[in-house]
Amino acid sequence: MKGDDPVGNLDRYAKSILHGKCYDRWFDKSFSIVIYKNGKSGLNAEHSWADAPTVAHLWEYTLATDAFQLGYTEDGHCKGDVDRSLPLPQKLTWDIPSEVQAQVSVSLAVAQALADDVDCHVFPFREFGKGQIKKLRVSPDALIQIGLQLAYYRDRGGFCLTYEASMTRLFREGRTETVRSCSNESCAFVKALEAGEAGEQCRHLFRQASERHQNLYRMAMTGAGIDRHLFCLYVVSKYLGVDSPFLKEVLSEPWRLSTSQTPVQQMELFDLKNNPEFISLGGGFGPVADDGYGVSYIIVGEEMINFHVSSKHSCSETDSHRFGRQITKAMLDIMTVLSADAKPSSSSKSQTQSKKQL
Repeated sequence: MKGDDPVGNLDRYAKSILHGKCYDRWFDKSFSIVIYKNGKSGLNAEHSWADAPTVAHLWEYTLATDAFQLGYTEDGHCKGDVDRSLPLPQKLTWDIPSEVQAQVSVSLAVAQALADDVDCHVFPFREFGKGQIKKLRVSPDALIQIGLQLAYYRDRGGFCLTYEASMTRLFREGRTETVRSCSNESCAFVKALEAGEAGEQCRHLFRQASERHQNLYRMAMTGAGIDRHLFCLYVVSKYLGVDSPFLKEVLSEPWRLSTSQTPVQQMELFDLKNNPEFISLGGGFGPVADDGYGVSYIIVGEEMINFHVSSKHSCSETDSHRFGRQITKAMLDIMTVLSADAKPSSSSKSQTQSKKQL
């Protein structure tokens, strides 16, 4: 999908798949497969029926089966015989009253204004991946989330309420719970790093922030989060006609940093080293707050992380490309701090000793 303009093309594909021209996507359907004239494709999913991992699981399986099992002929046609019994597509002709057409035109103008305001930026982070992070005995998700806190602090000069989606599929019909990943511990690390404190102190604070994040994630996964409980209390209060100032205040706080990891769940279907062209971009979403960012990321194999950043052009304080650069710098700075404490392995020690003997 990169083509001759890697940065611009990825951004354009993301924006197109997200909303298109506002009249060429079936937003009321479970999902829409978007196929371009050049043979590229993507998926637009409506969110109420399922979450990203479910849709990603479906799309991974579809792409892998299409590429590695079904396949194509040399001239680009699908292998196999054509089923002639399938009915040919028929063009539908609609009889739309003029007053409805007028209202549709008004609605389209509103939708296009909203869509034009979305600033999408997609970029691959190749400097390191899950493999190098795990060698430092750190959770990859924790490092990325703390990196987002550092990036936001540098971008906006402070911290904000942060949403990270966690799956609750340990429970029947479980969907998601919120990990509030902006913690006291992550803030302490960011402030220490920005203040230029000693590396040992920064590493200590990072470890505390990482452990705190992992604990918050475990709590969310096992039903010990707070946000779905608060939402249920809100629904019940509405049903009972009870006015709750507390719930109003808590649920009205804006999520200026809304984040989510799209997991790669079927790695056995793809050989990323021999077939790098099948690396997934992952998926993304728009910002939740008018003055905030939406950040989705997918950890691909051992050596790459793909990021999707969104914001609104109408907000003078946000810029998706600028925030993308901040994310890259934050990730590199954290790795520099952690790597300074990395101890050489026994194999590297033995190699050093043998060199000394020689």
